[in-house]
Amino acid sequence: MVVTFGEALVDMIEMPDGRFAAALGGAVCNFTIAAARQRMDATYLNPLSTDSFGDGFARMLERDGVRLGSPARSDRPTSLAIVTLDADGTPSYVFHRQGVADRDIRPEQARAALPAGMRLFHTGGLALVPDDIDATLDIIRAAAAAGALISVDANVRPLVCGDLAAYADGVQRALALADLIKVSEEDLLHLGYTGMTPLDAARKLQKTLDVKLIALTLGAQGAVLLSRRACVALGAPEGIRVADTVGCGDSFLAGLVASLASAGRLSKGALAEADDATLEQAVRYAVASASINAMREGCNPATAAEVAAFLAERAENKDCLE
Repeated sequence: MVVTFGEALVDMIEMPDGRFAAALGGAVCNFTIAAARQRMDATYLNPLSTDSFGDGFARMLERDGVRLGSPARSDRPTSLAIVTLDADGTPSYVFHRQGVADRDIRPEQARAALPAGMRLFHTGGLALVPDDIDATLDIIRAAAAAGALISVDANVRPLVCGDLAAYADGVQRALALADLIKVSEEDLLHLGYTGMTPLDAARKLQKTLDVKLIALTLGAQGAVLLSRRACVALGAPEGIRVADTVGCGDSFLAGLVASLASAGRLSKGALAEADDATLEQAVRYAVASASINAMREGCNPATAAEVAAFLAERAENKDCLE
């Protein structure tokens, strides 16, 4: 079972004509949906709002088979993010996060809601901001004590916090408790790893932590997986027409977790000892998951069947060319 803790917010996405379209999302909620579509048993821990957006989240999560760890709804409004896209489809964000529903949960409530049988506990993103980091760390420790593997997506959003140094410190504290980490090149820069290549920065981060596996995402350049035994890189597939990149990192991480789980490698020891063959299979699946999402508007994660078909088609085309 995958249990997630973090934001469920509405992305108000700028359209080419200047209007904004509402898309239900948030990094942690996106990951939850993506994991469920990969046939993983998923529970989302945070409360949803009683407003119309909260109703939409409830329907969306239920449609993909996600359990609600906090079935009681919050009277607070749903979080909002104003999303603008550049010419390459890369998003930038302005957040409205004060007094919102997904933050309306105390650490003791979250600890009590942790279900038995957790295999993986995932958090990150806006759950790591300075105002929330101590509560999040409390819940991470409780999940780890219950035997869960800990996954943290740094997903640093500097515009959400005026004190970037305090924010970066909190993210580092969360990463120190993680078994599996996802970081982007931008995350590493925000965390102070400057003046070096992204891979060298990821290796430096690895040396400071007890992390078992680091997933480094590089946008159009693909991704790198770094365990204690191996390092595998994979570029983005050719011929991908990118609609936008909202939710691609979340889809990537869900695909990675699903691949590792299906290979029987989703444990502390197995992650640390993951070899080239294991990582090659996992990164190929994860990149395919992100690529399918990139070809769609907003965050619309792929199902396991869609990823399998995408990989099969690519393999068939490669065989034909050879």
